[in-house]
Amino acid sequence: REAGAPEKYDVAPKIPTRYARTLRNEFNAVVVEHHLKWAPLCVSEPGAMLDGASSPCRRLGRYDFHHADAVVDWALKHKLKVKGHVLVWHVTSPTDILEEMSPEQVREQLRRHIFTTMGHFRGRIRVWDVVNEALAPDGSLAQNIFYRKLGPEYIEDCFRWAHQADPDAILLYNDNKVEGMNGPNKDKADGFYRLLASLVQNGVPVHGCGIQAHFNAAGIGRSRPPTPRMVKNQIHRLGKLGLTVNISEMDVRVSQLAPNLRQIAQRQIYHDIIAAALTEPAFDGVWLWGFTDRHTWVTHFYYDDEPLIYDEDYGRKEAYYGLRDALSSITPGGTVGARVLLDSDEDENGNSWGSVWMQPEVEDGNARTSFSEHDNLAGSDGPDWELRELT
Repeated sequence: REAGAPEKYDVAPKIPTRYARTLRNEFNAVVVEHHLKWAPLCVSEPGAMLDGASSPCRRLGRYDFHHADAVVDWALKHKLKVKGHVLVWHVTSPTDILEEMSPEQVREQLRRHIFTTMGHFRGRIRVWDVVNEALAPDGSLAQNIFYRKLGPEYIEDCFRWAHQADPDAILLYNDNKVEGMNGPNKDKADGFYRLLASLVQNGVPVHGCGIQAHFNAAGIGRSRPPTPRMVKNQIHRLGKLGLTVNISEMDVRVSQLAPNLRQIAQRQIYHDIIAAALTEPAFDGVWLWGFTDRHTWVTHFYYDDEPLIYDEDYGRKEAYYGLRDALSSITPGGTVGARVLLDSDEDENGNSWGSVWMQPEVEDGNARTSFSEHDNLAGSDGPDWELRELT
């Protein structure tokens, strides 16, 4: 539907807010970014509170599904699919409480959490991110609280419990900076593949995986965006394991580029990455981590930016049209691959992908030490936004 079309063509004219109206008009699925995570459900905001108390609850068995229910029920009412995110992520688990427990107690609380959450939404949420970001930057398993308390087998256990809780649910493993094979984060991308191959080999009920795609267009070193070829190849080898692959949390930061390059880079990244992914049979969809710059996690965890496909006033940006054109590549009359570079990272004239906006690598040794404190920490469990970026 073209911008400016009269409201009679609006499929959701009676939805009261611009956010909800845009969501209903333009998308076919919803993922709850925050309020389905363990600590928000049980401890922090909105979280269950002790009666009459103002401090966070420390009773893990008391759940508050009010906010998550509101989103899920609204989505289903408007015929939108829902993905559950996420059952197990150490960063948003009630770690201060879990640290005080024995391994046996942690194991039982983790099992109960999976059964409680999936049981509450059984029949409403049919796709779940079961485990999130269990890998360190070097591709080894992060030595998070679950690894330390329960050992590496906690990942397999979580998938088995999730399958028991809802045998009909599609179960996914999700991680960041794993999008490109032989790319800027080769070690982690390889570790992602090895982990999933091991789960499949061991008969674990894992059905697919998510590659997050939180990209920084101005990034260099390990923060550089992977090329479309790298993304296609990563999806291809994961698909050969019998898994589906989705781009699970896409946004593209651009504020560290020159203003005249921002929309150019953002449109190309959204378009080319999605067009390349769509050439692989294993690829089954793209999820954006928000859609309007008015509401984005990036401004809270990184810096002011404009990473999404709508601006703060819900205007369609160049990125919107890039994403739309990529999706059109598999429709009747479209060209699969959309003439994006897929076999090489250079065109026939020797221009590298993204050469108009891609930032040159810094050769000065001092300028390349931003990751040094993490590079040699096998098992690091710090979230991505805590790693200082090379820019």
